[in-house]
Amino acid sequence: MEQKRYRPRLEILQGTLDMLILQTLQWGPQHGYAISQTIRTESAESLRIETGSLYPALHRLEKQGWVKSDWRLTEANQRAKFYRLTPKGKKQLLQERDRWSQLVSAIGTILNPRRTKG
Repeated sequence: MEQKRYRPRLEILQGTLDMLILQTLQWGPQHGYAISQTIRTESAESLRIETGSLYPALHRLEKQGWVKSDWRLTEANQRAKFYRLTPKGKKQLLQERDRWSQLVSAIGTILNPRRTKG
């Protein structure tokens, strides 16, 4: 039997949770548990969002007008609050993705400098 290699959990940089939630909701409405599972699955099990972080973030995003919610039944026939991206949230996601790309580029430049030895 093949044993899974231990992979340490990655810590999410402050400010990226909102972007990850908005990105996840771009694929369609989901309830909180599904959002956390999607992030976990799409990150190859590297990112795990704890309930204590997820729900305050969802409430904050809703207060900003970036997501809306309503109560529905899950596939398991349980009542849950489903969140969906608003047009304002789609615009915010684009801005967050642009900022993220700039950050990654800046860090990449520092980690991989193009200096010539002289």
